[in-house]
Amino acid sequence: MGLLLRILVGLALFGAFIYGGLWALGHLVEPEPREIVVPVPMPKAAPANPGA
Repeated sequence: MGLLLRILVGLALFGAFIYGGLWALGHLVEPEPREIVVPVPMPKAAPANPGA
């Protein structure tokens, strides 16, 4: 029973550290806004009369 309790406490502490780290990153780190420009190519025109 002692080993199971130690494993569960260890997993709980590990999960708490992960959760705390993610919370800190989400609340304390501000992203740097920047402008992104992506060129979009124009589609090629279809032939006017493909069957004739």
